[in-house]
Amino acid sequence: MIKRIGVWALAVLAIGAASIVASAADTTTARFDKLKALAGDWTKSDGDGLVAATYRVTAGGSAVLETLHPGAADEMVTIYTVDKGDVVMTHYCAVGNQPHMKAVRGGDANAIDFKFDGGGNIKSPNDPHMHEATFAFKDADHVISTWQFFKDGKPGEKAEFNLVRKTS
Repeated sequence: MIKRIGVWALAVLAIGAASIVASAADTTTARFDKLKALAGDWTKSDGDGLVAATYRVTAGGSAVLETLHPGAADEMVTIYTVDKGDVVMTHYCAVGNQPHMKAVRGGDANAIDFKFDGGGNIKSPNDPHMHEATFAFKDADHVISTWQFFKDGKPGEKAEFNLVRKTS
């Protein structure tokens, strides 16, 4: 009788674990799909109408390429993808480094919070680098992108882009 209860308990645990893994995969897919849906040109909501960011789905749908300040001296590129079940990004920054960030699991379904997870040309966490980024999806044509810079191990400048999809 006890063996039978043990077998049933293991079966229930296995089913529960499988549903948690499936739920995490669904969340990752949904988040990455939100990034893919950004494809196109975006302007600042309070700006002059010039393109502030472009998004392009590439690599057979497995990556999203973001270009901030296209054509400007401070142009930057970020590549978003899914790696080992997480939405991740590598930001190719105008300061010459490449911070890598991973999306935080859980939270608001209409937001993606990224946190620093190492990177290239960053010798220590005290080196100046982008440390956090957040996307708040308002609707299909409005998104707020917030970037937190770190210097000397502490938060520094914060840049917020209220973006509107360019329609023409």
